[in-house]
Amino acid sequence: MDGFLDFVRDNTGGVATAWHVLVIVVLAFVIRYAVHRAVRRLISKAVTGTVPVALRPLRGRNEGAVVEAAPLLTERRRQRTETIGSVLRSVTSVTVFTVATSMVLSELGFELGPLIAGAGVVGVALGFGAQNVVKDFLNGMFMILEDQYGVGDAIDAGEASGIVEAVGLRTTRLRSVDGTVWHIRNGEIVRIGNMSQGWSRALLDISVAYDTDTDLATRTIKAVADSVWKDPELGRLVLEEPEVWGVENLGVDGIAIRLVVKTAPLEQWTVARELRKRVKTAFTEAGIEIPFPQRSLWLRTDPAAAPQVVPEEAPGPADQHTEP
Repeated sequence: MDGFLDFVRDNTGGVATAWHVLVIVVLAFVIRYAVHRAVRRLISKAVTGTVPVALRPLRGRNEGAVVEAAPLLTERRRQRTETIGSVLRSVTSVTVFTVATSMVLSELGFELGPLIAGAGVVGVALGFGAQNVVKDFLNGMFMILEDQYGVGDAIDAGEASGIVEAVGLRTTRLRSVDGTVWHIRNGEIVRIGNMSQGWSRALLDISVAYDTDTDLATRTIKAVADSVWKDPELGRLVLEEPEVWGVENLGVDGIAIRLVVKTAPLEQWTVARELRKRVKTAFTEAGIEIPFPQRSLWLRTDPAAAPQVVPEEAPGPADQHTEP
């Protein structure tokens, strides 16, 4: 009788353990699925949503209409949100399955203390061996979360500069003006200069000759800038009224007058080229000289100081020799 009771007790405990393990595994997969689905829905809403007020052009912030996301901004937000979503899904999977594995091992009667200690030693060894990879991923996470730059931005990363084509957790890919594609490890990026986040600025130092009336030159430059601002095609690229700040520098060859124009992101170069073209035409019509480097030659007229040049005498008849 006692043997039968021991057999029933042992089998009952084994069945209960199996059920506990099964419930833990099922709950782990259910929780993982639910969290992943919530992350995917959040990413989908973030990608297809509208542009935040902080990222809208200055002219459209006070308008009541909803501003739809531009294709470039949508791609930037898509990569950013999908990267964050991938990290969240990975962290969720690792956390859920780690907890589930620990609970299953506990149900099966394993001592978790030595296992946790061994895992800690392995983790420390991997951390020392893959410091650069960990640094790249951590820097990439902070860059993406802080939105330091994104797809389509013009950035200066120190050794390389250009337009960002892709942003990942480990590397950033950008293309320079000459077409070179740069792959930069995020851990090697110390500082970033973003030339297109939110808005840009076309800055021109326009030189005029020293004998030019600076007030006339300033009025001419301001009229040209206003014509670009009010232009039906180019006006949409200019966000605010252009400003002429005045004389910026007294150079060797001329006077520099500074003009600043706030533009849409990545449009500062287009606006600056058109401004230079129109300023050149306006200066020609107004008779304003654009200076260029000049050199002055000083001739020494003192005969005593000048070196005496004695011309060589032509050979006489006696000095001439003829071939036989």
